[in-house]
Amino acid sequence: MHWGEEPYIVKEAIPFIAVFASLTLLAAASRFGSLFCVLLLATLCVTAFFRNPHRSIPEDPKAIVCPADGKILEVEDIPSAGLIPVPSRKISIFMSPFDVHVNRVPASGTLKRKVHRPGKFYVASLPKASTKNERVELLIETPDGFTLGVVQIAGRMARRIVCYPGEGDPVEKGKRFGLIRFGSRVELFLPQDVSVSVQPGQSVKGGETVMGYFP
Repeated sequence: MHWGEEPYIVKEAIPFIAVFASLTLLAAASRFGSLFCVLLLATLCVTAFFRNPHRSIPEDPKAIVCPADGKILEVEDIPSAGLIPVPSRKISIFMSPFDVHVNRVPASGTLKRKVHRPGKFYVASLPKASTKNERVELLIETPDGFTLGVVQIAGRMARRIVCYPGEGDPVEKGKRFGLIRFGSRVELFLPQDVSVSVQPGQSVKGGETVMGYFP
């Protein structure tokens, strides 16, 4: 299956669901009622964590969509960061363990750079997680020549970042490009002349919430 296709439960869930489901069946066969209930609930929670619900992607070509479900932590102007050597507008999103953890492409274009940076595993909502934690940095160039950055940041529980496309691959707005397991942070870096349409504290949905508009 191509990485951009959209199964409701992503393939990375299979090993986790198989383990918990097997333990649940074993508990049921052994007639451990209370343990069965706990394991059944755990199986359902794990399955829900890896869900990939359908999203209505905005058709406006100037609209930049959210790369992740969660809550906006901050919106700020910065001089430069990582793969982005020019002043940008940074939007930080915290993904709790209860949020959908599939990450989506903010704007169509070409993946120009992809860099994995090892690091720590601080709580993803802390500011220092932005620069200290393990992360994958992506640089996307749109057909109109705009450059966007997306950073997947691991948290205390999230020890595994998945990112499907490679450098040079085309990416399509709203399509999934990866995920981070069990609580994490995603940051979006936009050109300064983009009009941002979200604010701190706002809940957002990946592939659906409009983060801003190209000029």
